[in-house]
Amino acid sequence: MARTVSIGNQDFEEIISNNYFYIDKTDFIKEWWENADSVTLIMRPRRFGKTLTLHMLERFFSLKYSGKGELFSGLKIWEDKKFQELQGTFPVISLSFSGIKGNTFEETKRDICQMIATLYDKNNYLCDSGILTRRELKYFNSITEDMPGINMAISLQTLCDFMQRYYGKKVIILLDEYDTPMQEAFINNYWDELISFIRNLFNSTFKSNPYLERAIMTGITRISKESIFSDLNNMEVVTSTSNKYAESFGFTQKEVSDALIEFDLYENESKIKYWYDGFTFGNKTDIYNPWSIINFLDKKKLNPYWANTSSNSLVSTLIREGNGNVKMITEDLLSGNTFHTRIDEQIAFDQLRKDETAIWSLLLASGYLKVEKYTMPPETEEEEYDLKLTNNEVKRMFKNMIRGWFGICNTHYNGFLAALLRNDIEEMNLYMNDITLSTFSFFDTGKSSSKPECFYHGFVLGLMVDLADRYTITSNRESGYGRYDIMLKPKNKEDHAIIIEFKVHNKKNEENLNDTVRTAKEQIEKMNYAAGLISEGIPANHIRTYGFAFEGKNVLIG
Repeated sequence: MARTVSIGNQDFEEIISNNYFYIDKTDFIKEWWENADSVTLIMRPRRFGKTLTLHMLERFFSLKYSGKGELFSGLKIWEDKKFQELQGTFPVISLSFSGIKGNTFEETKRDICQMIATLYDKNNYLCDSGILTRRELKYFNSITEDMPGINMAISLQTLCDFMQRYYGKKVIILLDEYDTPMQEAFINNYWDELISFIRNLFNSTFKSNPYLERAIMTGITRISKESIFSDLNNMEVVTSTSNKYAESFGFTQKEVSDALIEFDLYENESKIKYWYDGFTFGNKTDIYNPWSIINFLDKKKLNPYWANTSSNSLVSTLIREGNGNVKMITEDLLSGNTFHTRIDEQIAFDQLRKDETAIWSLLLASGYLKVEKYTMPPETEEEEYDLKLTNNEVKRMFKNMIRGWFGICNTHYNGFLAALLRNDIEEMNLYMNDITLSTFSFFDTGKSSSKPECFYHGFVLGLMVDLADRYTITSNRESGYGRYDIMLKPKNKEDHAIIIEFKVHNKKNEENLNDTVRTAKEQIEKMNYAAGLISEGIPANHIRTYGFAFEGKNVLIG
């Protein structure tokens, strides 16, 4: 009989005690311990079992769970007698930054201080142990949500000192989702303040801490060393391209196949692979995100479970406000293509709006992209990657994200598409002016306010999402004697092909928007943009051309 799937349960003890569905990942305990790294930073996308893994480590190593080895009986780690003797033998500090999502620096600072204060409260037995001096007792009681920054900076190291004296052993520290506050700081514009605050805490806790046995931090992204890890040279960093712990997070193909057999769902394996396979860690391919798999086992229905567990707001903002090249690459990705780029796995958040490489690095770390091919050209000796959308679930997430861009004027947008398909220019003008009025600034980063480039490329992505069933849509590609702006190639012979040219009104050479429309259409004809379509057998009388003339948020289509 198939085990019960407990959705969202990250309590290792509860899962094991109740025999809920669980894939044995306890080999990670042995691998991590035998690697003997002082501080390990592990990056994996969200919902890949990071929290459950740290909960497992706490239950295994913490003195609080001494004598509870039965939790691990029957699991892989318990096959090694040496590790049976290791269970429950260390003081452990366990923290999570997953809920630290303040809109301001002061909120975030207070929340972190409150978390540390709560940790001190849980270890209040130290105050009655007789091991603390009067000055140390005074410090212990000073750890509150409004403690001074200097107290906070050394708070975890000091607690390690107290615990080490009490237990006679150095302390293991487990910190989950270390980067959540940093992402919120970037979105809400208090990055510099938070980084200084966090850097001092991390340096004291993980670098200059003589009472630390070992530590693990988990997160999605590797924040650049210059930001918060400038003093940490004792850290082992495990990214999505590292071979270390490659199968410890996420489900392998065999693990998924075995699960489908257990739940009598094996006939769905090919569909499951199309939807959820595709993650790659190091040289291990065919890794599945656990969240979607366990939800499918429970609900027996294909849905974008993993993609819907986040607002994806940062990704949406970066692509929506990105330059034309960012959106053109997104077009290629949605069409199932790969693109070639360098990757810097040390993500500098302050570069996300300046450096395209940082965007693709973030999307790779977050699980939206996967590595198809890796090279290191001898002439540059820099790592280069061919990247692709991870799977169908991610592709659907991107499509929903792009639809959301036009959500504020969804009726007008759908009306425009319908008018375009039936060649109703009057209706096209009516709806397009409403769309630009509502969304033009939404796509504008402020660098190109006189140009419709940002809107134009976002508009192309919208067309790709909503007309993909009927047309192959491309932009800024070569045809004839130049590069057209937008081309819609029909998949059915009954439909007309469409070529669109965008033009900004030139006051020096054009009296009004009608002149700009005429210039756009003349360019389509002069540069023979229809050549590619005709060469593929589409008759000239089945090709419609439009000029879109812009003056600010005003548009005229002809």
